[in-house]
Amino acid sequence: MIEQHNYTTTPTYNLPPSPDDLQLPQPFIELSQYTMQNIQSTTMHPNTAETTQQTTAYIENTAPITTIQHPATITTTQLQPDQNLKPVVAVDVSSIRIGETQAGALCAIRGAIVWKEKNRYRYQRLGPFPFHITEENKTEIHKLFQNNHFEIGENHRTPNINNIQARIGNLLERWLQLGISCSAHDTIILWDGSMTAGMPDSPTDEMSRLLETARNRLSTVLAFSKNTTLRFDGQKLTDLANKAKPPCLIKVNNYPVCSGPVLLLGNVYVAKLSSGVCQFRLDIDKKVSHEQAVEAVQSLLGNDLIVQSYPETLRLAHIYSTFTATEVIGIQRFISKQYGLRMVTRPNVRRMLFGMFGKGAEATQ
Repeated sequence: MIEQHNYTTTPTYNLPPSPDDLQLPQPFIELSQYTMQNIQSTTMHPNTAETTQQTTAYIENTAPITTIQHPATITTTQLQPDQNLKPVVAVDVSSIRIGETQAGALCAIRGAIVWKEKNRYRYQRLGPFPFHITEENKTEIHKLFQNNHFEIGENHRTPNINNIQARIGNLLERWLQLGISCSAHDTIILWDGSMTAGMPDSPTDEMSRLLETARNRLSTVLAFSKNTTLRFDGQKLTDLANKAKPPCLIKVNNYPVCSGPVLLLGNVYVAKLSSGVCQFRLDIDKKVSHEQAVEAVQSLLGNDLIVQSYPETLRLAHIYSTFTATEVIGIQRFISKQYGLRMVTRPNVRRMLFGMFGKGAEATQ
């Protein structure tokens, strides 16, 4: 793990010249430094590989738009791969709980960008960035969200420590998405998640700006969701493609586009892009015509490897951003040595109480 003060940034951090030069905004790096350099604890309770869990927060799992009723209709479009060369780029971010100190929680955030061009896959990792989140500094962290328009309304309270970890990860993901939208030209851009906006981590203005920036540079954003709460006529949305012949897109027409502050910025499809048992919710920018949307997916089919209906670039972005158990141990050792923390294993209360039935991670209050 690289010491945080060795990172360098560009002054115009949200306008990177190209994906392989992408650098992080100075405020994000400074916040990581600030939270780590002010550790006043003497011990750290490390999370074990058994209880460590990846933390990602997808907006579609919390959005109240969950049911699509008639008279909505569905249309199926069969696809033909377009072999004309076009770059494909994917972005993903992971956050993970590293352990706890006497004052708060230690976590790490990492992002990955993978792009394919001329039959070559390339990738860039950003991080891991450690954060020490406490009751004392969570307000300072919250200011970073507010300064970058990641709050809506006037009644939002500072989130609790457990939620801030996911919020920081979402903020990094939006920055990387903006950087790619600004630098890529005539490219297929892949997101992990939906195009649902209006929630604190996905403000409508910021999400709209991401999509508009990509459109202005002739790029198309395709957002793949592995899980969705949307239902159609009593069944899970993705079940619509169970009997469909791949590759195809199934479009849901006349569905509700908003519920309170929550807004769908993309047209909702079900994508079954290859043989297999998987199909995914696919959101495509609503301001892109259906014909352009179909062309974009056909370009993806012709320029990327598709396995179980999922693009290889997006799969690699997930893999390169995800923390392995070995990396978690390495980060814990680095933080322990760098900041003078003595690692102390906390008794597993669930195991002590329930023995072999004490499954799962310890809950923190």
